[in-house]
Amino acid sequence: MTAFDFSDIEAFLDCHPDLFEDYLLRKAKCEQVSAWLKDNQPPKTSASEEKRGEEKRGACKDPLWPTNPDGLRRRSSHMELRRNFAQSKATTAHRTYDENASLSEHESQSSMRRRALLRKASSLPPTTAHILSALLESRVNVPQYASSAIDFKYRLKETNEREFFLELVKDISNDLDLTNLSYKILINACILVDADRCSLFLVEGPAHKKTLVSKFFDVHSGTTVRPSSNSLNSNEVQVPWGKGIIGYVAEHGETVNITNAYEDHRFSDEIDKLTGYKTQSILCMAICNSDGEVIGVVQAINKNHMGTPFTEDDEKMLQMYLPFCGISISNAKLFSESRKEYERSRALLEVVNDLFEEQTDLEKIVRKIMQRALTLLQCERCSVLLLEDIDSPVVKFSKTFELMSPLCNMDHDISMEKLSCSDWLINNSIAELVASTGLPVNISDMCQDPRFDAEADQASGFHIRSVLCVPIWNRTHQIIGVAQILNRLDRKTFSDADQRLFEAFVIFCGLGINNTMMYNQVKKTWAKQSVALDMLSYHATCSKVEVDRLKAAKIPLSSELGIDEFHFNDFSLDNDAMITASLRMFLELGVVQKFKIDYEVLCRWLLTVRKNYRTVAYHNWRHAFNVSQCMFAMITTANFQDILSDSETLALMVGCLCHDLDHRGTNNAFQAKTGSALALLYGTSATMEHHHFNHAVMILQSEGHNIFASLSSKEYSNMMQLLKKAILSTDLTLYFECRTKFFEHVLSGEFSWTDEGHREVLRSMLMTACDLGAVTRPWKISKQVAKLVTSEFFEQGDRERSELKLTPAAIFDRNRKDELPALQLEWIDGICKPLYQALLKLNRKLQPMVDEIDANRKKWEQLCSSYQQTRQGSIANQSAEPSQNPESCEETETNDQPNSRETETSDENSQF
Repeated sequence: MTAFDFSDIEAFLDCHPDLFEDYLLRKAKCEQVSAWLKDNQPPKTSASEEKRGEEKRGACKDPLWPTNPDGLRRRSSHMELRRNFAQSKATTAHRTYDENASLSEHESQSSMRRRALLRKASSLPPTTAHILSALLESRVNVPQYASSAIDFKYRLKETNEREFFLELVKDISNDLDLTNLSYKILINACILVDADRCSLFLVEGPAHKKTLVSKFFDVHSGTTVRPSSNSLNSNEVQVPWGKGIIGYVAEHGETVNITNAYEDHRFSDEIDKLTGYKTQSILCMAICNSDGEVIGVVQAINKNHMGTPFTEDDEKMLQMYLPFCGISISNAKLFSESRKEYERSRALLEVVNDLFEEQTDLEKIVRKIMQRALTLLQCERCSVLLLEDIDSPVVKFSKTFELMSPLCNMDHDISMEKLSCSDWLINNSIAELVASTGLPVNISDMCQDPRFDAEADQASGFHIRSVLCVPIWNRTHQIIGVAQILNRLDRKTFSDADQRLFEAFVIFCGLGINNTMMYNQVKKTWAKQSVALDMLSYHATCSKVEVDRLKAAKIPLSSELGIDEFHFNDFSLDNDAMITASLRMFLELGVVQKFKIDYEVLCRWLLTVRKNYRTVAYHNWRHAFNVSQCMFAMITTANFQDILSDSETLALMVGCLCHDLDHRGTNNAFQAKTGSALALLYGTSATMEHHHFNHAVMILQSEGHNIFASLSSKEYSNMMQLLKKAILSTDLTLYFECRTKFFEHVLSGEFSWTDEGHREVLRSMLMTACDLGAVTRPWKISKQVAKLVTSEFFEQGDRERSELKLTPAAIFDRNRKDELPALQLEWIDGICKPLYQALLKLNRKLQPMVDEIDANRKKWEQLCSSYQQTRQGSIANQSAEPSQNPESCEETETNDQPNSRETETSDENSQF
């Protein structure tokens, strides 16, 4: 066994005082501490010095160590005695409650045990545990309060009682800070009645729900530190109105002087048990304002003379002093309220400034508003919900904005999706009520509200305690939305003052939102006008001569045109021939007779549709005709006509001819990047497709162009819905959203021809299949179409590089044209082939389309391989050039001749 030198052990304990303190707290006996105190008494002094020392000790004696007759200072709590013994001197403790006080990096084990002790007190009532937390977890790091002031007060008390009382009054008369004032009142009350410790509870809350709140619990008479406002936590100690001794005094306004606290039924000894402190006598008295209304309660515990109860003189002294305290507290509250009103007014001015700074973007201004609301009202979460139609009697919200306070101690794993889900389940009914009635709703306890959904609240991970929801008005006094805030950060309920402030705040918000919405409407109107002027300047309806010529022309049969074949070559027809072929398709399908379409109107409509296609490389009239011919072949040759209704057939054919009207040769992403008028008008989702549909509607509504004129109102409405869905489904983004479910239904055999939802998805898939139909044509046609598509894409890429200073994607980049065969393979494998294979499972007559895709894929694969071989050979030749002489180079050029297949492949590859 290793032998330790005593000096080494002593040096180790000097370096680890926390360990030594912890050991003494657990092991030291009271007799050992008493012996140490006797051995360390101060030396005797002369009579005069002893008298002065007695006066000083009387003024600032430590309340933790009452003096007994034999001169030995003893503590009623053995734990406190051992702690002071371990620290070699007595220390005072300021009992300010600060639950969130930060732990030091090297927290002592004793502190950890105290925390564990508090956690184990789960059997205690919530209020009691709250007070225990205040007692056991307090931390104070503040400047020292001048001890000379306390000494001076003790001397005055002994020498001149009148001057002493005036000094206590003057001490509180000039302090308007409620925190410092409360602290001074407690210190002065301890000195006044010679109490060991005091507590101050102030009345808060409305008249119907008053509570007693204390930020200073158990302040000792010998405390020499002054608390700062920053060290005070918002979670104060609260006592219900009328409960316990404090609540009784506040409710009845009576003075309670108890000689033995344990004999009173209103007293709870739970705190004494856990702290080791024994409460004996209690003096509790109400503080009233100038109107006689109770605004607080002071409680003094244990006179410093052991076992001595509070006397009638103590009651009289305290009763004389507390009216002055009431005046000072009232003044401090008024000052505090004026400060709050100043801060609120300044915040409202800042909101007005924000409104003038930002009136162009709705999301930005609403986010600023919510940030101000979170800061001003100190809440955890803010929501703004805007109505879809302010004139509609049905409440429906179109936009919802959410913002969480950064001060909210919420689990970071909680997603906003969950929060939004919880909001709609729990608070949507409240928001609808406010929007419909125009009256604010303030719910202090959400759990007691019948609209509360506990399961949804738990699933969201965000517990809603209180809700304040108010309407948002515009300048014409119409409700345009609602604003709501959830959960004050200090866990209190929203007061009437909070509601008034929030309503005033929302008035400015309503003006800002209304101005921003009006600005957006003006922008949309301008964009709409710009688009209309652009279309009118470019497009025009067909002439009467063109209509008469087409009307008199002989229309060839389908078999003569070959339009009922999947391998149809549209390049064999010119523009006029494509018009007559389109007429033949409508006549062949029988829709002209079934829907009583006027033949002249149909001719005029077809000619005007052709005229409204721009002369871009690919998305032009030829592409529209090609897509409609593909749809015609699928309907007739593949017998989809037996499945589709007449209305569906007509809508799909019209949709194919109109699906790219007024195409600019650029895609939706380009419109969004450039911020074009189309993007402003239709948004960034399916921008061009919405424009194509609206343009089709404009043509139909033009005089002499309505091919649906014979339909009834209901039939016309249904036809326009079918047409809109058909055109919008050509957006590949919507295609990707729908195709997963379509593939699942087809592959699992669950697809139902009678299910309207399934039929709608099928129509969308048919439109996409026809739009991509060039990939199912014979290789010569498919390659020519690919060249046109590439040319249009390159033009967009050139504009992105020159106008936007962006590097275009590979498929739009002219400098990376050699990668197109590989990109075409990705296009076929990822987008085209899965769609046609799924349709093949529904209709086996579509097999020729799938066969052509496979054949074309092999061609693209050959081009891709040829490109890779050519690139590798080029790299090898470049590396070998320096070592070759001119004669060898000439010989190579003479003898090495590629075969005809390689020449053909190379020529094809050079085109892409």
